[in-house]
Amino acid sequence: MVTTPSDNKLPLRAADFATLAEALDYAAEGDTGCNFYTGKGELYAVLPYAELREQAQALARRFHSLGLERGSRVALIAETHPDFLRFFFACQYAGLAPVPLPISINLGSHKAYVRQLRDLLVSCQAAVAIAPSGFVPFLEEAAATMGLRFLGDPETFIGEFPEQAAALYPLQSQEVAYLQYTSGSTRFPRGVMITQQAVLNNLASIIQDGVKVRPGDRGMSWLPFYHDMGLVGCLLVPVAAQLSMDYLSTREFAMRPRQWLALLTQNRATISFSPPFGYELCARRLRPEEMAKFDLSAWRVAGVGAEMIRPETLARFAQVLAPSGFDSKAFLACYGMAECSLAVSFAPLNEGLGVDYVDGDYLAARRKAIPLDPSTAQAGRISSFVNCGAPLPGYEVAIRDEQGRTLPERHSGIIYVKSPSVMSGYFNDPGETRRVLSPDGWLNTGDIGYRIGSKLIVTGRQKDMIIINGRNIWPQDLEYLAEQQPEIRPGDALAFAAPGPDGADLTILVVQCRETDAGKRADLMARLQGLIREELGIDCFIELVSLHTLPRTSSGKLSRSKARQNFIDAHRWEAMVQRTRPAGELNLRVG
Repeated sequence: MVTTPSDNKLPLRAADFATLAEALDYAAEGDTGCNFYTGKGELYAVLPYAELREQAQALARRFHSLGLERGSRVALIAETHPDFLRFFFACQYAGLAPVPLPISINLGSHKAYVRQLRDLLVSCQAAVAIAPSGFVPFLEEAAATMGLRFLGDPETFIGEFPEQAAALYPLQSQEVAYLQYTSGSTRFPRGVMITQQAVLNNLASIIQDGVKVRPGDRGMSWLPFYHDMGLVGCLLVPVAAQLSMDYLSTREFAMRPRQWLALLTQNRATISFSPPFGYELCARRLRPEEMAKFDLSAWRVAGVGAEMIRPETLARFAQVLAPSGFDSKAFLACYGMAECSLAVSFAPLNEGLGVDYVDGDYLAARRKAIPLDPSTAQAGRISSFVNCGAPLPGYEVAIRDEQGRTLPERHSGIIYVKSPSVMSGYFNDPGETRRVLSPDGWLNTGDIGYRIGSKLIVTGRQKDMIIINGRNIWPQDLEYLAEQQPEIRPGDALAFAAPGPDGADLTILVVQCRETDAGKRADLMARLQGLIREELGIDCFIELVSLHTLPRTSSGKLSRSKARQNFIDAHRWEAMVQRTRPAGELNLRVG
């Protein structure tokens, strides 16, 4: 097998199409397509866009055999495999709405995964569910008694339903292109309805104004197709821009993060995105002697988003990979969410990360970001936030307080956005839709941030905020303090508020710890408590837990809400406090 080329005979078109089917029709006229790799870096499937179009249309004619109503939902377990692309675009041609569903990422959580699948199938009112053969038993258990028109793997689907001769009538501009389930980091996931018009608008902005795709660009991704960045940014953008794309599954990346860099080197990919934890995982696993194996000089856009961006994490990656030709100016910070199709803002290209250093105490107390010079300011007062750039064309962004009043520059509040790329609503949930989407089209993102001129700075999630004695405490500040200790790695700490014995909220910090010596664990906790009191002026209940304990969302992000619920469920406060509070003071406890 030979990979599809980076160079294309087609003139580049930047998503100037009415529908996703039309975008694929054009891409199929060229030479580019998708390439799938194993965890060992072996190419196992090549899918040119011409073949994808042909196979998707054949599957669409088979869908006609089911007699489904137009717009019926087709649940697809989103494995990183050519079959997902085939069925996703088959739905586009058949007038059906695909619904990407997550693959279980937590081994040993059979019941939880089945329960999640059932909740999602019920929520989207799926008529059909298709999964790789290894995941069919999970689907069958989840969909018991639901009466789906079909449930099975692609081979069974093809064997049961013949192609119909009827003409295809693809989804049109105002129809729902797909349902995108949010990751569920702060609440139960909801099905975001994205129309063809909305997603094509966002794709065009990403291609022209965000990444500024040019002829000869090539993409590489390990992001899951059930996440908005993986689906829209790394599957639909390449089709809409006629780019060749190389894929490695998320699970394989987690086990062998070096393969990301190896494939970037091998295929001279120019564009690849990751959440911050992906860069951190990669840098942590690499050894100095391995740097000579990689050549990352072609990587011009190293996109970063999907979660809070910490500049320290990316600085480590850039330092470690500098001998491999990685240029830190390739970092491209962005901000977005599934409810906006994907992207809201991009930082400027070729400038690397822009960081705003502010007085953290003043920001917490007064909700205003006062700039500080990091070379002269007292270290404990400084908070650093990455510039996520200016909104894409067509986006309006406002920062508002809890009463809905628009705030001036550098005042922190809730981020609201308005754009043709915003969702039409949550599927079958008008109440939640009304709560976040106003009649005139303004979306309450639930994120907190401030503006500096046209630049957007994101500081956290509204529901993640810890409020102690009227003070706003960012959980990221607590987590950062923990991660600076030599025993703790990035991603090993989560902070949140939980009710204490008197019902008032207490600050909780749960830390994954590799240290087993009881004395050293006690020293770590005492050190953390001292730092938190010194820098934030609050008491904090600290619990040390074993590795792989902190929960993650379906997209791989750490979940504060799930950690909080797990903590509450696992503890009886009265007994715990009696054991751990000498002389009337809440003390630390080794969990």
